[in-house]
Amino acid sequence: MRSAIFALLILGATPALAVEEPEDYRQDHYRGEVPETLKGVTVVDDDAAHALWKTGAVVFIDVLPRPPKPKLPEGTIYREKPRRSIPGAFWLPNVGYGRLADVTDAYFSSHLAMMTRRDKDAPILFFCLDECWMSWNAAKRAREEYGYTRVFWYPLGTDGWAFEDYPLEVIERVE
Repeated sequence: MRSAIFALLILGATPALAVEEPEDYRQDHYRGEVPETLKGVTVVDDDAAHALWKTGAVVFIDVLPRPPKPKLPEGTIYREKPRRSIPGAFWLPNVGYGRLADVTDAYFSSHLAMMTRRDKDAPILFFCLDECWMSWNAAKRAREEYGYTRVFWYPLGTDGWAFEDYPLEVIERVE
């Protein structure tokens, strides 16, 4: 590591500093470098996420936001871009914001309860895209506010999954 930093300094570059884990939720600029840690949560890489998925015992939660439907002239056909995600994952969009509206908070907590059969010790894994704070926020909220004890965070999300050539499928938003 020291030699890499030394080489960067000789070339006039500065090494990237690790992103510190904030105390609170990320409130804006949700796409960008994320911390390597999340207190109380197990951070997993591509291989570990795939191994957990293969067990079939971990609830995978995709938190990619869903863009609002644009206002279009009457009669215009609108086709939403399909969400290609990890097979079997549940898509709970918009639950990774720093502040949640009461209705979104209720949607998130009630669906987690349903998906885990109200077992706070059930293993759950949160993901989105690479460098997306939404999954970090959602995992933090599940652990700290909702009391889940076996929380995993997969920071590379579907970008890392696709890079490893693991399977993807179109999933629908959980209503």
